[in-house]
Amino acid sequence: MPVSDAVAEGNEQLASDQRWALVNRIAASQHLKGSPRLCEFLFYIARCAIRDAPEDATEQQIGIRVFGRAPGYNSSEDSIVRTHARLLRQKLASYFAEEGHAEDLLLDVPKGHYLPVFHTRNQPQVVVAEPSVALSHPPAPVEEPPVEVVAPAVPTRRWPVLVALAFAVVFGAAALLLTWRGHVPSPAENAADAFWRPFLNTDPPLVIYSNALFEGDSTHGLRYAPPSPGQQPEAEGLIDTYTGVGELSSVYTLTRFFDRHHANFILKRSLLVTWDEAQSRNLIFIGSRAENPSLRVLQPTTDFTMTASPDSAGVVNVHPLPGEPAVFSRPEHPLTKDYAIIALLPGIQPGKHMVVFSGLMTFGTQAAVDYVSNPETAAILMSKITGPKGEVRPFEAVLETSIGGGVPMQTHLVAIRVH
Repeated sequence: MPVSDAVAEGNEQLASDQRWALVNRIAASQHLKGSPRLCEFLFYIARCAIRDAPEDATEQQIGIRVFGRAPGYNSSEDSIVRTHARLLRQKLASYFAEEGHAEDLLLDVPKGHYLPVFHTRNQPQVVVAEPSVALSHPPAPVEEPPVEVVAPAVPTRRWPVLVALAFAVVFGAAALLLTWRGHVPSPAENAADAFWRPFLNTDPPLVIYSNALFEGDSTHGLRYAPPSPGQQPEAEGLIDTYTGVGELSSVYTLTRFFDRHHANFILKRSLLVTWDEAQSRNLIFIGSRAENPSLRVLQPTTDFTMTASPDSAGVVNVHPLPGEPAVFSRPEHPLTKDYAIIALLPGIQPGKHMVVFSGLMTFGTQAAVDYVSNPETAAILMSKITGPKGEVRPFEAVLETSIGGGVPMQTHLVAIRVH
């Protein structure tokens, strides 16, 4: 929204404000111009700051006025404002470090707040303690009455030295306290955080869980519908409203993991996902991608694939290394273990990512998601796929999980190919 649009809205005072001009430059920059929702977020909170209306810049008000949430929505369960605020802070930091490095007037959105603060490069921002409210002007200093210190008499030759030592101790302690308070160490990133980082620090990814087509009914029994070209869910006699217990548990695990990182994702069942919405996002597949015909044009796995027959099912090892089987086959009776493929592949557009969790059965899918969401087991995987510069490289891997009591128990890595 350029300055001329603001004038057209009848707000001449806003259009002539140098702070508003800065906001427009940021929105038109390479960092934000491709993110209309972030621009809308920035424009709204900037107006609140310039109008000195902190009461309009709360998480609840932003969720309603910017993101279209219903009045009274539960912001503790819906993290859309927090997610976009974190992303906006990253974009602002990048702008002022690169394209806007010559800007004298700066804009910050302090952590824990949504009202931006404008200040010059040599002027630090000032934030009050209440959540979601920031001060544009620092408060006046409060003068305290002098404190008289009465010390015992000391010889004339020694008291200047003692006073100097006392001042040194007091000021040294104060400096140490300020340093400690200003440099609270942030929690170290664990291996699971590092694996999921590309999906946490961007626009919400698309989580796609499989729901195959079935024939029959719950009374007489359900069975997979045989695949046929152009088969549609709405075809007579076909059902697309069932999914596995492992897929359900996997979504629950991801929900808890993303919530701990104040991140969000969009959840859809596979048969409802379209190519248009998938191509612009990071993708997380839970279950087989083959159950979504519209996404079969995506890059398939090349080192490990799945095979199924009336007698057995397994993961095909396309290029087995010495000591590896050509097929990782699960036992049918009794079912004591399952296998799953994990793959991190390039997304549809440059800079996007796609991760696949696909078990032979629902147990394998659940075990795969749990494996990379647990810091201890994720560390094993990360030690294999982390490059020399700390980058996470694309890969395909096979996991084996033991089944006990109808749930996955112990899971370990049995094969991996790093691309």
